[in-house]
Amino acid sequence: MARLLLGVTGGIAAYKSILFVRLATKAGHQVRVVQTETSQRFVAPETFRAITGAPVLTDEFEPDPMRGAFPGDPQPTHAAISHLALVENADAYVIAPATANAIAGLATGRADSLVASAYLAADCPVLVAPAMNHRMWHHPATLRNVARLREDGAIVVDPGSGALASKGEHGDGRVAEPEELLAAVEAVLSGTAPSAAVPTGPLELGPGGASPSEGSLAPGTPQDLAGLHVLVSAGGTREPIDAVRFVGNRSSGRMGYAVAARAAARGARVTVVAANVGLPDPAGCTVVPVATAEELRAACAEAFGSTDVLVMAAAVADFRPVDPEAGKIKKQGRTGMTIELEATVDVLLELSARRRPGQTLVGFAAEHGDQAVAHAREKLTRKGLDAVVVNDVSQPGIAFDATDNAVTIVTAGGDRAVARAAKERIADAILDDVLVSRGG
Repeated sequence: MARLLLGVTGGIAAYKSILFVRLATKAGHQVRVVQTETSQRFVAPETFRAITGAPVLTDEFEPDPMRGAFPGDPQPTHAAISHLALVENADAYVIAPATANAIAGLATGRADSLVASAYLAADCPVLVAPAMNHRMWHHPATLRNVARLREDGAIVVDPGSGALASKGEHGDGRVAEPEELLAAVEAVLSGTAPSAAVPTGPLELGPGGASPSEGSLAPGTPQDLAGLHVLVSAGGTREPIDAVRFVGNRSSGRMGYAVAARAAARGARVTVVAANVGLPDPAGCTVVPVATAEELRAACAEAFGSTDVLVMAAAVADFRPVDPEAGKIKKQGRTGMTIELEATVDVLLELSARRRPGQTLVGFAAEHGDQAVAHAREKLTRKGLDAVVVNDVSQPGIAFDATDNAVTIVTAGGDRAVARAAKERIADAILDDVLVSRGG
């Protein structure tokens, strides 16, 4: 078991650090905590002291009653300098949550808190878990600072996507979940994870200030999709009934955006055809907004010729109103209304008929109930696909507008179940299977 030093900075995600400490101590690790002054507005030091059984330090000039020792270890006979002794005795230093302000200070070497001083004095592995609003996370200044931390050897455990602190806001910027963070720490200590992602050349920022590795779940993201053009459809189409009403579905586009973001992080050139998606654009991707099935069909057809991998994650309407009203249909004088529907073109089937050698096609199937995989296998054969990703939407907490998913990836060679996880991790599993199908 390891000695873990936890640095907590001033963000609302500090409450997750409590959960991290609980998990770490339950796993047998010895934990000490240092906090910034601002972080105490969110979590009081007494909370961490009660869980760890050790005093919490919040100031460089504050004497450490345990003289730099960790719980269960003998205390030295001399008074130690806190920010030196703690990291000297630690097997890993974890800074979580790391706010944009804290990251800026660490990247520039500013030692204005015990958390920052300990970072400069650390010669053990340092893991940094950012947490902030998605606009702050995507700002070029933050991306440069994160890249500098990686260059300096820190391990950046990138944030996930989901609901943010501001009411009604979604996006990437959520601090890594405590279980994920502990797994990252243990992977580093066991030698099964790279120590840092160190760029080999100058930092290049992509569209919107996004670095090539932005959005990765862990440092050292393999560039195994480099040289490939990945086309992803996402969201749900809306077929107009009149000027204000439409026939639609519940797809939020989160799964498609997760696939796009991970493909870009792994080096691919990514085009996203986004049908009515209300999420921030995935970093490093070209996004083509569409509304209807016909618009999605046209946009996919235009990009398909240069595509190496197609991931059709969008929920495309099977039917549309035959004769939509140009204006708004009034309710007055009506006791009901009948809408005649006609079938839309099967976009994926049409693209499959045009495929050239070397293209990989992945479809999605949102199914309900026991026959989900059987229906997906029929779709795989009928449309001539390389894989179908099926999720059972009858299961609570996954699929539509959720941050998690659980899927079965159906291929000609068999079925692979991917247990419930964040959609970014599901996306990586899908892309891993794409590489296998391509012989990578």
